[in-house]
Amino acid sequence: MKNRLSQLIQRDGRAMFLPIDHGYFQGPTTRLEEPGKTIAPLLPYVDAIMLTRGILRSCVDPSIQKPIILRVSGGTSMARKEELDQEGITTSIREAIRLNACAVSMSIFVGSEHEHQSLLNLANLVNECEDYGIPTMAVTAVGTELGKRDARYLALACRIAAELGARVVKTYYCEEGFEKVVKGCPVPIVIAGGPKVDSEFEVFSWVYDALQKGAVGVNLGRNIWQHDYPVAMARAIRAIIHQNATPREAQEIFNSIKSGKDV
Repeated sequence: MKNRLSQLIQRDGRAMFLPIDHGYFQGPTTRLEEPGKTIAPLLPYVDAIMLTRGILRSCVDPSIQKPIILRVSGGTSMARKEELDQEGITTSIREAIRLNACAVSMSIFVGSEHEHQSLLNLANLVNECEDYGIPTMAVTAVGTELGKRDARYLALACRIAAELGARVVKTYYCEEGFEKVVKGCPVPIVIAGGPKVDSEFEVFSWVYDALQKGAVGVNLGRNIWQHDYPVAMARAIRAIIHQNATPREAQEIFNSIKSGKDV
């Protein structure tokens, strides 16, 4: 367990995960139509990638050395948005071991109609994974109810995930009270990116602020690989996480790489 966690969270106590699991409920997401091509230039700058078994098998070079966070929940789609909280476990622990996953991940839907089942799914997954020393990362999903992303709700969801045995929690950033979310969660928190935003400086600012308030890192997808300059975004965000760069310094790194200058 400690060995696998040390592959995810680096020696500096920080982590940068790249999720490309969006297709499990969104289908061929924009700029993720060919996942292998999307991630190829980004792999040197991330600490782990998060994806489903289907994409891992078919689109990722098996010789890569990056740790794998295997998405093991699903069963819903954007075609029935009202049912997004009805996920089940789709991948066995034997499959995770066979695919050499460093961790597994699944969504929980606290406050939704099917909260009970999603939390029991997490508890059962943890029960299985602990036998084999595989960390479980809980993803505090909110389905279509984005208004729930306030500190009180996030603190509730993160604490419950930790109480049920998650070793890492992925949650959303909130500007007001995020430090209380972190304080109330006894396991490491990484922040989700959510929808792509228009300004890269906005991303740099909330990544930096989340780290100052106790998050160990990020699990950002669309704000990196949907950007017109994904490598510049990845390197700038990595600088915030692992080099303590400020948002302004990250913007300078981004601008330099965007203009063709290496840094």
